[in-house]
Amino acid sequence: MLDPVWLRTFLMVAETRSFTRAADRLGLRQSTVSQHIRKLEDVSTQQLLLRDTHSVELTSDGEAMVGFAVNVLETIDRAMSYFTGSELRGRVRFGASEDFVAGPLPEILRAFRRTHPGVDLELTVALSGVLHEKLRAGELDLVLGKRGAGQDQGSPLWTEKLVWVGREGFEHDPAAPVPLIAYPPPSITRARALEALRREGKPWRSGCTSGSLNGLRAAALAGLGVAVFARSLIPAGLVELPPGHGLPSLGEVEFILTGRRAAMRGPTAALSEAIRTEASRLHHD
Repeated sequence: MLDPVWLRTFLMVAETRSFTRAADRLGLRQSTVSQHIRKLEDVSTQQLLLRDTHSVELTSDGEAMVGFAVNVLETIDRAMSYFTGSELRGRVRFGASEDFVAGPLPEILRAFRRTHPGVDLELTVALSGVLHEKLRAGELDLVLGKRGAGQDQGSPLWTEKLVWVGREGFEHDPAAPVPLIAYPPPSITRARALEALRREGKPWRSGCTSGSLNGLRAAALAGLGVAVFARSLIPAGLVELPPGHGLPSLGEVEFILTGRRAAMRGPTAALSEAIRTEASRLHHD
């Protein structure tokens, strides 16, 4: 029998590539995670993971097990929803900022869809400022993004430091204009960067303006300038710039999950709760 508890543990190890991180996220002891994987390998009669003291990798049978595990758990969740009469139905228009699309958010949304297959989930990815405008206009039901200036709705999911980011080894002459890589207005990080530069009397020039995270990352990797990101959301391949570049402090930014009051029931409330429960996965210290 493919015990669903073992399957959930296996999928978490497959996602995190770590027994330790899987144990933390599942609230289990590491020895329990190891026991679940061992039992799953025993019942499948195949080695699913290659592991040593530094890494965890899936075998070809492990890759196959991922697909089977997802299907089994989706079927179980659908059956439970059907027989308990608790299946939610409806539509949620959800907006998420660019910061989260390359992280674990897709898996969180997939789990929500697996648990609530009767909910139509519409995802909009855009700048936080744009998403808040759409929320106010009634075009979205729920938004995950940065808190904008003057917003006081709801308490933050978390707060963290904004930092200057560039490619490894990037050098900037403190006497020269700062080459800024940023989203276009109404980007919150762009506004914070310009505010900090003006406050310190620092001249700047545009190194790149792009509406996509991949565009900003490519420009920074090419050495076209510096960008601003929350410390836990620095894109792969880029690093926080050390002191010595003459760049001003950027302060902190708050990340919030906010929805239209009229829509905060049923499917929208369920999605909000699912994201709040998994909020720690969306960033790291």
